[in-house]
Amino acid sequence: MKKRLDLYRLFVVRSGMNERENMNKIKHFNPMALREKYSVGSLNKKNNYSSFWLGNDWDTTSAFDDEDNKPKGPDLIQLASYRRAIANFVNIVTSQDVPVTFNATGDSYTDGNKVVISSKLDDKLFDSTVGLALHEGSHIKLSDFDFLKNLENNIPQEYFIRSKKKGYSKNDVMSYVKNLLNYVEDRRIDYHIFSNAPGYKGYYHSMYDKYFYSKVIDKALGTDEYTEENMDSYMFRIINLTNKNTDLSKLNGLRDVWKVLDIKNVSRLENTESAFNTALDIYNVILNNIPDGIEKTDDNGNTSYDRQDGSGNSEESTEGSGSSPKSGGQEESREITDTEFESLLESIEKGESEESQSGGSAVDTSGMDLPESKKKESNSKPTSLNTLSDAQKKTLENAIKKQKKFMDGDIQKNKLSKKDKLAIDSIDQSGMSYKEVGKDLKKDSEYGRDVKSTKCILVKNFTKELVDSDTIGMISTSRWYREDTEEAIKEGLRLGTILGRKLSVRTESRDTKYTRKNTGRIDKRLISELGFGNTDVFQQTFVDTFPDAFLHISVDASGSMGGSKWTNTMKSVTAMVKAIDMIEGVDVVVSFRSTQNGGGHTRRTSTYRPIMLIAYDSRKDSLVKVKTLFKYLQPSGTTPEGLCYEAVMDEMVEGMKDRESYFLNFSDGMPMFQNDDLDYYHGTATNHTKKMVKELRNRGIKVLSYFVGDSDYDRDRSMSDFKKMYGKDSQYIDITSVTAVSRTMNKKFLEKN
Repeated sequence: MKKRLDLYRLFVVRSGMNERENMNKIKHFNPMALREKYSVGSLNKKNNYSSFWLGNDWDTTSAFDDEDNKPKGPDLIQLASYRRAIANFVNIVTSQDVPVTFNATGDSYTDGNKVVISSKLDDKLFDSTVGLALHEGSHIKLSDFDFLKNLENNIPQEYFIRSKKKGYSKNDVMSYVKNLLNYVEDRRIDYHIFSNAPGYKGYYHSMYDKYFYSKVIDKALGTDEYTEENMDSYMFRIINLTNKNTDLSKLNGLRDVWKVLDIKNVSRLENTESAFNTALDIYNVILNNIPDGIEKTDDNGNTSYDRQDGSGNSEESTEGSGSSPKSGGQEESREITDTEFESLLESIEKGESEESQSGGSAVDTSGMDLPESKKKESNSKPTSLNTLSDAQKKTLENAIKKQKKFMDGDIQKNKLSKKDKLAIDSIDQSGMSYKEVGKDLKKDSEYGRDVKSTKCILVKNFTKELVDSDTIGMISTSRWYREDTEEAIKEGLRLGTILGRKLSVRTESRDTKYTRKNTGRIDKRLISELGFGNTDVFQQTFVDTFPDAFLHISVDASGSMGGSKWTNTMKSVTAMVKAIDMIEGVDVVVSFRSTQNGGGHTRRTSTYRPIMLIAYDSRKDSLVKVKTLFKYLQPSGTTPEGLCYEAVMDEMVEGMKDRESYFLNFSDGMPMFQNDDLDYYHGTATNHTKKMVKELRNRGIKVLSYFVGDSDYDRDRSMSDFKKMYGKDSQYIDITSVTAVSRTMNKKFLEKN
């Protein structure tokens, strides 16, 4: 996954460099100009921007068609993978280490410090989520949060006084100015990202299509809704100025607002304060076009003002009601659910009139500039016959609320339980991810049903946090196996010291002298032979040394390995790790393979996965990990053999570059695995495992496999198939004998190519 993200990062950087070189050719900036081409709707709700680089290791079928097999709770491994990818995006764009995290029940967080993403996240929602995370990360990088906190003190008093005479309270002023600032600030930071990282535009378009635009907004802009000169009307029209359906003739002063915003020169806004000053200028235009309120004096001589449209007075804060002057009354409507909202949008889309919108003067959003015919503002507004139904008006109110929440950073994000969030944190630290395996099984399958590839869980780092999270079946805090395993590890460390001395011969050099050569140093003993015509009187000394070596030990951790098999295997593996720790120039990785049930009620559930756990890596881990964490490992599940080898193949080969490489397997039987994707038994499994072992050898890796059995019967019954998979180097071994292990490994280590 990291390699894929790094490649994508290189792509983005190069893309960005090329596009910045051509920035002088860009006449205008239009943050929404590509909406039609790159809208979520036009992509049939698929990720157009990430799909080209996500690859097959991402689970693109996270939406379960079979409700009976739908797992309980979220896919934590997939969520962790998404979070890592999104964090990578944010860090690239911001050039800062901005934390990206899920919101957990009961959590509180400070704006300006980290990006919080929703747990409702799958492949279909990935692009819009990336866009939102980038947007929030850009605010962290570019917005002045201290300035925003002191907004009230930064607003000149004259605006409060003038607004009061219009019928708007101090709270109203604060709310409207804040919304205007949010709108202008969004345009400023969007421009920064669009000009400095143009490869990310698509994600922003997905975000705006999901969280800001809607069919009912598009439709309402061409009607007479929100055309009275009041604050709600101006706010609705202004925050949708970049919509293709914007009509600057719908309200007096909108063209002046457009000129003040001057979005084609938005780069002039260098900071939050300059965006605030532009927002104030826009607010001033609004005040110039809203009629004064109706003055009232109470019995005590106090003066107040009712708004001309009768929607409220200066002593009340009515911002947020969402009521349109044309919608009939000031009744506060409830906010409909997302399901209701989507349903209404669909009905609007299906019943949308094909008639042209009459009398409008829409903004030319393709160039974000106005044609000459539209530069003269008319004092009278045209009349439109296009109206909204009552249901559409309610939908519009809720759409506007969603827009304001978006600008205010108040987007509802599904929360995780604290337990799940801690689990994801541990998954993240472990580098856990999915790897697609079994891609070639279809043509080799001996079963009738269709065979698909499946996902193998690859865990790259074994941590105490992973133990505590209780997310992996082969990792348990139960004392059932732990005491016996602890004793085996302790004994293994003692025996490993002995084994290390036996293997240390690899580090010794051997000097071999060859005489009677025609070149080299003169052998004094042969000088007398020169008079007899013999010129081969030289000697040469050759020094035999061994290159650096790499050993990968893979252990079958299926349920059948329980009991004495497990404790004896753990003793031998620990002894080998200790021994290699004593040898200079040799590194060792230890992995355990089994299966993981991620949820569901049967073993055929689609969440039943092979799992490969890299438990120890001498290049980065100390023996302390073996002493403290190996005791929590226990056998469980079935035997996915070749599927796990396939998952770890690239990582294994990467560590073996320019070294003599060895793969050592401990196993007690035949491969066996089954889930909704495939049947991995008998010939299908043995042939696939044989293929993976052959691939290891083709990459220059020497393979040795130990068959672990309790009896001669086990050996006789399984050795034939065992040798078929692992070749002539596979052998039955007395796992209780460290001497036997040392003898075979010493032989391998001392082989010369």
